[in-house]
Amino acid sequence: MRTGEPLPEVGDVLAALGTGLWHWDTATGRVTVDAEAARLLGLPAERTTLTEAQARARLHPVDWNEITGVVQLAVAEHTVAEVRIRIMDERGQVVRVVRSRSKPSFDPVRKAYELIGTLQEVTEPAPGTSAARSAVTGDWRRSREAFLLDAGRALAEARSTEEVLRVAAGLSMPGFTPDGLAVFGVSGDRLTVIGHHGQPQDDMNPFVDMPLETDYPAAEVVRTGRAVYLSSPAQYRSRYPITWPLAERFGRQSWAFLPLAAGGRTMGAWMAAFAHPVAFTPDERSVLTTVARMLAQALSRAGAAETQRQLTDGLQRTMLPALVPEIPGMSIAARYVPTGGGLQVGGDWYDMIPLPRGRFAVVIGDVQGHDVRAAALMGQLRIALRAYASEGHRPDAVLSRASHFFHSLADSTEDPADLRFATCFYAEVDPATGVVESARAGHLDPVVRMADGTALILATEGGLPLGIDPDADFPTSRLALEPGDTLMLCTDGLVETGGHTLQTGWNRLRIVLEEHEGDLEELADALVQAVHGPSSHHTTGPLADRREDDIALVLLCWRDESCGHGISTVTRPPVRRTVLTVAQAEPERIAAARQLLRELLHDWSDEEQRDAAVLLLSEVLTNVLVHTDADALLVAEVGGSPGERHIRVEVTDSGDDLPHKRRPGEMASSGRGLMLIELLSDAWGVTPRGEGKSIWFEFYESPEDGSEDGPGVASALVDASPEAE
Repeated sequence: MRTGEPLPEVGDVLAALGTGLWHWDTATGRVTVDAEAARLLGLPAERTTLTEAQARARLHPVDWNEITGVVQLAVAEHTVAEVRIRIMDERGQVVRVVRSRSKPSFDPVRKAYELIGTLQEVTEPAPGTSAARSAVTGDWRRSREAFLLDAGRALAEARSTEEVLRVAAGLSMPGFTPDGLAVFGVSGDRLTVIGHHGQPQDDMNPFVDMPLETDYPAAEVVRTGRAVYLSSPAQYRSRYPITWPLAERFGRQSWAFLPLAAGGRTMGAWMAAFAHPVAFTPDERSVLTTVARMLAQALSRAGAAETQRQLTDGLQRTMLPALVPEIPGMSIAARYVPTGGGLQVGGDWYDMIPLPRGRFAVVIGDVQGHDVRAAALMGQLRIALRAYASEGHRPDAVLSRASHFFHSLADSTEDPADLRFATCFYAEVDPATGVVESARAGHLDPVVRMADGTALILATEGGLPLGIDPDADFPTSRLALEPGDTLMLCTDGLVETGGHTLQTGWNRLRIVLEEHEGDLEELADALVQAVHGPSSHHTTGPLADRREDDIALVLLCWRDESCGHGISTVTRPPVRRTVLTVAQAEPERIAAARQLLRELLHDWSDEEQRDAAVLLLSEVLTNVLVHTDADALLVAEVGGSPGERHIRVEVTDSGDDLPHKRRPGEMASSGRGLMLIELLSDAWGVTPRGEGKSIWFEFYESPEDGSEDGPGVASALVDASPEAE
């Protein structure tokens, strides 16, 4: 063309390039082609308008169906739709293969597609070959694979039926996203709606409960196990005339009903409804079938998980009692925290048992294991303990009978490797006096939080865990709570979770017990949070094995009006007191007494005075066990304000012989006890009782700089030796 001449028309340029133009409006069902496009379709080379049926007759039927999916995908992704189409003659032979490129749009008002595109011949396959199936485009399949991967991942992560339905409602299928979904289930001989999306709740009422014999696509799918595809309202109306009026008001154009099968049985049906016509090509049916299978598996998993949660919740409600709402003079709080590893109830438990004369028993224990058998044994043991306690037995007798009972349960198992034992702490509490009588079977010692905030582990006598020796003995311990004292009973999960030993775990809990301000319920929450909350990540234990364990926790505070929790309670009293009995047959409890006194004086400013008090206590207890036939009762009290406190340690026995000072020789192995008391303590004395006597000594807190006058422990020991006299 010469310079200055007008440009040729676009159609002339495209015709010169062997490219035809076409226009398709699905609302009118008309396809308009220019002369070049008509030639490529095997028609006379002139502009013409075809019906959809006439245009479809020139194309391979599979390619026509695939065009629908590719167009819908392009609309959803706002891209160009590009496909290869096989043009056929009357004998079913491929005349040519053309490539179509178009920019489709969707009108939501008319619910119709409009496409303007081009047709251009390509060289493959050669004309005359059979109309065998060949790949039209890879975009559709790549999108399908990506969609199925994402859908499978999302459905696999869903943990409840509600989550599965929410994921299903959010699935954006490549090119044919449904605007309405429904999941049907089976209840007896009735079809029910498990969940739906895309339609109001009231509009689903006719479908909520219908017999399986109903002439409805979902019911047929459940009966036969075969999918039903309805590409048009006319097809729906002709196949299901009875239920068509129920579906007509939704204004949908296509429907797919697929079976939800899991474990070899059809558990329901899934409906995907479309606002636009869908041909349901083999590829589309493959996608829908795959989604239905994944949806069925996800619903099956979610249903099993929900059933298990209902079972475990029921077990927990049955096996863990409600606390007595009100006990005069007592505040009570309890917690149970399962590990979450499978069954949400294991072998840990607590219980409260009403007893005559206003008293009550508190039981806490742990059956070995975290499985169904552990939970079952725990339930049986809990019932047995309740029965023995209700019969009026003392704590030692209750545990002795429980041990014999549990041994018979554990021994009845058919698997010798599955023998179990249980730890248990049983205590009878008198709210009127604060006296607690207890027996312990291999369980952790109780902890008392005194009214001034000091937390101590109380050394109690104990026996073997239940079930090991049916004839085991369980000695009884007696302790007296002071006003405002809080008794803590727990299982080892509260102490050892997070890789902690008993000592490091106790150090972590002690900080919470002594520093927490709040009521008893808040204290229980704080103790659990110290183990499972965010702070637990910064207080890990020294052990590499950080497996979690169940937690059972019970808190008892005596005299509710002065529990020492929160600003609404009275001022904490300035006295802390502890009591311990050391029997003649248990000289090893002298070490427990020393540790108890050291814990009582953990914040004493003078370390030498603390060591001296522990030394003198050991001397006095040893003298009682060696020189008398009586047991020793230890009472230790700390009173006063910090910096001006005093400690009084008193050991009482029933022996008649009063102690007296002696002058031991150089090789003597005894006789220095009273000399040490006189040298190291600030005051001491011997007080006769009606039966027996008491030996006491006192220390007065020194200035924190340690500049006080008086001998230290080391110098006093030297002064007490014969060479120093």
